[in-house]
Amino acid sequence: MGKKLFVGGLAWATDDNSLSKAFEEYGTIEEAKVITERDSGRSRGFGFVTFGTDEEAKAAMEAMNGQEMDGRQLKVDFANDKPR
Repeated sequence: MGKKLFVGGLAWATDDNSLSKAFEEYGTIEEAKVITERDSGRSRGFGFVTFGTDEEAKAAMEAMNGQEMDGRQLKVDFANDKPR
């Protein structure tokens, strides 16, 4: 487990602010970041949300995985910070 969630399936229009708003009801958000392409600045379709506690992250993952946001179905799981 952990406090950081991977969020996949994001719409191109989703930004850091809307990602944060979608998850804020589940706890204190330390960071919400949509990953963008370096050159164009366009969303790569995924991001990360970091919560204040493991429990908040777990509740958010269970509630938001498979839900729809901006017309796209989200894939939410714990982020894997370990190097591959």
